[in-house]
Amino acid sequence: MSQIPFFITMPHSGEKVPEVCVWLKSLPETVLMCDVDRFIDVLYLPALEQLKIKNHKTEWHRYAVDLNRIPEDIDETSVINSKNPQGSFNRGFHWVVTTQNDQLMPKPISVELHDELKNLIYEPFHQSVREIYANFKSNGFKHVYHLDAHSMPSVGTSMHKDPGEKRAEIVISDSLGKSCDKKYRDLVIAAYVTAGFKVGYNWPYVGGRLTEQYGKPAAGQHTIQVELNRALYMDEKSKQLNDGYKDVQNKIAKALGYIQSEIPNLKV
Repeated sequence: MSQIPFFITMPHSGEKVPEVCVWLKSLPETVLMCDVDRFIDVLYLPALEQLKIKNHKTEWHRYAVDLNRIPEDIDETSVINSKNPQGSFNRGFHWVVTTQNDQLMPKPISVELHDELKNLIYEPFHQSVREIYANFKSNGFKHVYHLDAHSMPSVGTSMHKDPGEKRAEIVISDSLGKSCDKKYRDLVIAAYVTAGFKVGYNWPYVGGRLTEQYGKPAAGQHTIQVELNRALYMDEKSKQLNDGYKDVQNKIAKALGYIQSEIPNLKV
């Protein structure tokens, strides 16, 4: 792996449904894959391998456990006896409905099943992320740079902040300036722009629980979220790759190469 303190996570690319999540087993593919960051690993992995960039992804489906949430992001429609009211986390730790408002969970699960899924999916993923940070720091790096890679619908749905709005090709988010030093933010934006993408900033996404949890610039942890417009590489209805994906792969490789080459020059 590269000796540059830079790594990528892909928390929403997994498609494996745990056997205990019976409510997800009979769904049609177009519903089951509605909010998965399908193919984001396919798009990023060639560059990650070529550039030898450390990375971590999951095999598990985000509707079972969303790794960009925390275990407390539940409500009474997702987990029995939750103190949070109906609708407060219907796209939380366990997804109750899709962003197209298709029903996923017909009834809330038990606290015991919630804990089982947390231990199966959430804890191992986040333990690995913590270890990546710790390993870079134990090797003498005072600052570690983390890019959390996602994909997004090309147009906001009624469940989003921006219903009906066409989105940028890339949206960069830093928890409204809290999750990383502004020099790293500017570097990431410049990298994707230079690679040929049209880039937006903190709209309609400002970051998620990963940027909140790991983005601690005062402690040398710089986390940024990058959303990629799905229309660039897939048919959003059929959820299949289109002819644009090779071009997107090449642009991502340029962006990551740019970031990797410039990180040693950052003075944060």
